[in-house]
Amino acid sequence: MELEKIEYELTVCKVTEISSINMNADFYFVGKTDEELSLVCKTEDSPQNTVEREDGWKGFRIKGVLDFSLTGILYELSGILAEQKIGIFAVSTYNTDYILVKEENYERALAALSSKGYTVI
Repeated sequence: MELEKIEYELTVCKVTEISSINMNADFYFVGKTDEELSLVCKTEDSPQNTVEREDGWKGFRIKGVLDFSLTGILYELSGILAEQKIGIFAVSTYNTDYILVKEENYERALAALSSKGYTVI
């Protein structure tokens, strides 16, 4: 399985209203529940006014489109990283899964996954 690096720095934050999000940006995830409005975006696209904000994330995606019948993919990846004491922030889209780790753990995370047979591109 191939993992594709995302080359830009990412921010995870909470915002109070959707109008503060740059919907014209080329990369962002929005999650809205009855309790919060969360945003993952390029750090350069982060809204000025956030409720909470954490910079310093880097990420990668599972390359290609994943069939919904596949099971255990995030479990396996997160398990490899947990063995290395690397925390994750995972986001899924219709096509694939994204895993974010803190920037200081990024290269170590990719090395751990490579050592378990994953190809990092």
